[in-house]
Amino acid sequence: MGNSLTITNVHAGYGAVHVLHDVSLAVPSGQTAVLLGTNGNGKSTLLKCVLGIVRPETGSVVAEIDGEKHNLVGMKTEDIIDLGIGVVPEGRRLFPRLTVEENLLLGAFRAKARAQMKKNLEFCYECFPRLAERKSQLAGSMSGGEQQMVALARALMSAPKILLIDEPSVGLAPILVSRTIDKIKELKDSYQLTVLMAEQNFNQAIRIADRGYVIVHGKIAFTGESMAALNDNDLIKKFYLGL
Repeated sequence: MGNSLTITNVHAGYGAVHVLHDVSLAVPSGQTAVLLGTNGNGKSTLLKCVLGIVRPETGSVVAEIDGEKHNLVGMKTEDIIDLGIGVVPEGRRLFPRLTVEENLLLGAFRAKARAQMKKNLEFCYECFPRLAERKSQLAGSMSGGEQQMVALARALMSAPKILLIDEPSVGLAPILVSRTIDKIKELKDSYQLTVLMAEQNFNQAIRIADRGYVIVHGKIAFTGESMAALNDNDLIKKFYLGL
């Protein structure tokens, strides 16, 4: 049974400010799609539409979870999460005065995740040995790279079928960006996730992408259904590769 995400003709914004214009994209089951664009082009707004934080003015957002389709437009955020859609927010958004393990356990609040809490916690510690070593450390005292590990692991604690990741490279040193991107691919393969990742670091994001979309001023300017197609696009060469 598949777990996919299909966004069709979405227009959205904040009051009189229109941010997204007729945006359509698809994330097939088991694939990683990257949403590429510089700051202010609508990447985070689109993820918020998926999560129900921003309601589209028109268009549809349909998630297929275990073969059953759900129209997410109009649903509450907690109900969307409860379907099995996890999120790693931009800036990580941890609870700095709680320990690593306390932050992880907070990720397992939905009923299906609570039933698998022990198993998922063991899996997270297996994936991130550093977190196992520091499970009693306050999250706010950790480095940026370690906090990103906590944010990824916390999302996994919700036992997601579809994972949204917003700007995982923000605030990290280049070597940590590379490691974080590699870990996202590892988790996707191990957990059989469907992933939509918003990212502005093209060179890193493209390494794990099955397909990609370039968003410019709230519109999808290019769709690449393979890594080769993304690398060969003139728009990407100009804005991301400096060619």
